[in-house]
Parts: sequence; C-alpha cells; structure tokens
Amino acid sequence: MIRKFLAERISWILLIVTFQLLALFVAFVDQTVPLSSMLYYILLSGLLFIFFLISRYRKETQFYMELEERDNDLDLTTFPEADSPFESVIETNVRDQMERLKQEASFNQSLLEQEKDELLSWIHEVKTPMTAMRLIIDRIDDYKLKSQLTFEWMRIHLLLDQQLHQKRIPFIENDLYIEEVELEPLLFNEIKSLRSWCMQKGIGFDIDLQAETVLTDAKWLAFICRQLMTNAIKYSEKSEITITSTEEAGRVKLMIQDEGRGIDRKDLPRIFEKGFTSTTEHQDQAATGMGLYLTDRIRKALKIDIEVRSELGRGSTFILQFPEPNEFTKLGSM
Repeated sequence: MIRKFLAERISWILLIVTFQLLALFVAFVDQTVPLSSMLYYILLSGLLFIFFLISRYRKETQFYMELEERDNDLDLTTFPEADSPFESVIETNVRDQMERLKQEASFNQSLLEQEKDELLSWIHEVKTPMTAMRLIIDRIDDYKLKSQLTFEWMRIHLLLDQQLHQKRIPFIENDLYIEEVELEPLLFNEIKSLRSWCMQKGIGFDIDLQAETVLTDAKWLAFICRQLMTNAIKYSEKSEITITSTEEAGRVKLMIQDEGRGIDRKDLPRIFEKGFTSTTEHQDQAATGMGLYLTDRIRKALKIDIEVRSELGRGSTFILQFPEPNEFTKLGSM
C-alpha cells in the first residue's frame, strides 16, 4: 500500500523536489542569499514534507485498505465510509452499482428458481406417459422389438433421472436423511431396474457383500450406484460386473468392478469434470459427461471417498469408501 500511495502522488513529490532545486539554483546564482542558509531551508522543508506524507498516509489510505480487505460480495454493510470528496464519489458509485447487481442477482435467482421448478414439474409430468409406455412395451410379444424399445425407454428414463437429481444437488444438504442403509436390497433394486438392458448385452452380476449396511442417505447412494452401474453396463459386453463390500478400520468399502473398455490413464484425472467424456472414444455420442460429474458432487456431500482404478481394454473399478459413523453423525447434525 505504501508503494501505491507514493506512486499515486509521484507528480506532487516531483513538483516539491523541483521547487527545492529551483530555490537552490536561485541561491547559487543570486549571492544575496547564503547557500548554506538555503541548504538548511531545503533540509527543513524536506523533513516537513516527509512528516506530512507520513501523517497523510494513514488518513488517505484507510478507506482503500478497508476496501481492499473486504470480501468481494454484495454486502453493503461492510463497505468502508468515505472521508473525503473523492472517496465519496467512489462510495456513491460503487454502492449504486452493488445495489443494481443485487437487484439483478435477485431477479436472475428468481428466474432460475422458476426455471428449476418448471423443469422439475415437467420431469414429473413426463413420468406418467413414461410409465404408460413401459406397460405398453411389456405387452409386446416380439422379443427383439421389445428389447430394443426397452433399451431406448431405459435411456430416456436414466436421462430424466439424471436431470432430476442435477436440479436437486444444489440443495442436497437440505435433503439428506442419514440412516443405516442395507446394501443388498438397494443394489438389487437398481439391478432389477437395469435387468432388460443387462439381458440385451449379456451382462451378469456377481455380488458379495461382507459389510451389509452403511450409514448414509439411501436415495442419494442409490443414484451414485445407478450411475456407476449404468456406466459399467454401457461400456461392457457379455461379461460380469462384480460388486463387493468390506469393512476396514470402521469404514465400509463398496467396490463396483467391470470388464469393459476401461479408461485411458491420461483421462483418469478428468473423468469427474463436467462434460468430459473421453479422449480415446471422443466420437462416442452416447456419453454425456454428466454421470460421473454428478456422482462426484453427491459423494462429496455424503463425505464418501472415491477411488478409480482402470486399465484401457481391461475394465474399471470404482471404490466407494464411506465415512466412519461418528464422522457422519456430525454431518447429520449440521
């Protein structure tokens, strides 16, 4: 701040120095004024000017220091009070702009809320014809046609489900219900909903659950498992998906392993980024780049650690490590 203060007043400092040099030059040319007396005057005036700068520094920089230290938000109560005419101009202009920004932010937030509510309403309305469509598909006798229609129905259903949860994620803290969740019925329910897709691709499940329960939110954990299983199914053919659970040092691990196409090593650090699909299969139109992104956001809210092991052409393994019960109790009480 000192350097900025001096840089701001460099023209005034140079002007004072010029005046003193001019006085020294006049004393040197005009012998009526002793040169020693002029040097004494310049020394005293220079010291006075330095003391003046020091005294003005604290007064003239306080407003800007408080402005620099405040949080960059729209809270006007933390805005420093002006102590000079120029500071008043800055304060008035900034306050007016912040007020307009607050009004615009409030208006945009209301629009977003309205859009979210309309989208959620639309998704729930679409579920009715989707249910009717599924009943119609179940009555089709042609197995091949039924499988194709079921697969396309499943894709639409999963995309709608993804959109529904994406809109709810910003408010996930208000929607958490922490309880002891039994893994077996939760996983079997998800597998059952994906059964027709698995049959079409010749995929089976091998499940071994040594740890039977976890302390978490059942609805959001189901969504995470659904995303990981759909990814495993999507990128696998005629193979098995292995799901196991163990408990180590009071923490439950849930592992979902497939034998699909795998993930390139250079892509692993980016798989949870929004919209990222793949560099090796960049032309894949079926990938949206949202499933793992949403999974990562939800698992953070649930304090679940995730580890990914994968080898291109040999499959992938996703390991969910749940928090210790006492750690999650703190989350539930927040």
